[in-house]
Amino acid sequence: MTDAYIYDALRSPRGKGRKDGSLHEVTSLRLSAQILNAVKDRNGLDGHAVEDVIWGNVTQVGEQGGCLARSAVLASDLDERIPGLSINRFCASGMEAVNLAANQVRGGAGRAYIAGGVEMMGRVAMGSDGAAIAVDPSLAMESYFVPQGISADIIATEYGFSRDDADALAVESQKRAAAAWQDKRFDKSVVAVRDVNGLPILEADEYMRPGTDMQSLGGLKPAFKDMGETMPGFDAVALMKYPHLERINHIHHAGNSSGIVDGAAAVLIGNKEFGEAHGLKPRARIRATAKIGTDPTIMLTGPVPVTEKILADSGMSISDIDLFEVNEAFASVVLRFMQAFDVDHDKVNVNGGAIAMGHPLGATGAIIIGTLLDELERSGKGVGLATLCIASGMGAATIIERL
Repeated sequence: MTDAYIYDALRSPRGKGRKDGSLHEVTSLRLSAQILNAVKDRNGLDGHAVEDVIWGNVTQVGEQGGCLARSAVLASDLDERIPGLSINRFCASGMEAVNLAANQVRGGAGRAYIAGGVEMMGRVAMGSDGAAIAVDPSLAMESYFVPQGISADIIATEYGFSRDDADALAVESQKRAAAAWQDKRFDKSVVAVRDVNGLPILEADEYMRPGTDMQSLGGLKPAFKDMGETMPGFDAVALMKYPHLERINHIHHAGNSSGIVDGAAAVLIGNKEFGEAHGLKPRARIRATAKIGTDPTIMLTGPVPVTEKILADSGMSISDIDLFEVNEAFASVVLRFMQAFDVDHDKVNVNGGAIAMGHPLGATGAIIIGTLLDELERSGKGVGLATLCIASGMGAATIIERL
């Protein structure tokens, strides 16, 4: 098979996903078009330079509905002969776009793709599109559906993580993100969002709270306790599925869960001939991709089995991986990953994660691949693995090798 290379990876800053957020007046279409233009301009992509734009977004309704990928191409400066494909694998949509593009290149279906995603969570509310697993009783009851926050608390209960464990990880995420920005580690990848006059609207992630400490987090009320315990509550549903648990320990809150933000990201993927034709040097090779289905109730444990799968498929072991990006959807997700593989936190999310900087659903998978690549280059390390948990019980992963 043909090797698939990463030639570029970039993202917007992440804006607070609410009405007073800096990106609130920017539509998903316009932000996507700006990111596509940045890829085009940085890499000299004139004409029909790429086979397709594969774009992830989760809440595909209203202004994020239809084939947003094709609309974004038409709204950008890309050639109109380039088509667009919108995809949705919930929180892994941006990663799945990259993986799909890489595998198309590896299989010979085109020399290059732009892949990534967008989510404007302050404009298009999460869940506003409806989801059968949540709203259709015949499926919800059969699958023992509970909201993701309850799932995160089930992980904490099942695997023995305390409120202090989760809060300590959150404090460290804030500390690392602030240090990364101060050290200009994101400068290569972050592209300022600009208004119609070319003036910057947002140039840095604005969700971060670098002053966060254990004391400030200690005063926050568990976010999912009431919905779990108010009868008939979701805890009762979970305990029917997991009768060995006496109760659900509710440890998650706004401070140790991912932030609701707006943002977009893109990765330029191509074969060797594409790079040679455009005078571009590959930055990394995509060594392996994987996806898997998991228990839909506990839901968020996917990073563990999908990592086991991608390592087995590629003939690698966990010791072959130098750095990890594990999306911080909730603190217990990362804690469980480190516990399962006995991985030191010094190798995981070394520049902070979604607890500090936010989780723009459709973009995050592409964001963490770019962050992983930047850190491999900065640190001189060789191989990295990025992975996410996914709603309704799935996992996705990508292994890249720095060149």
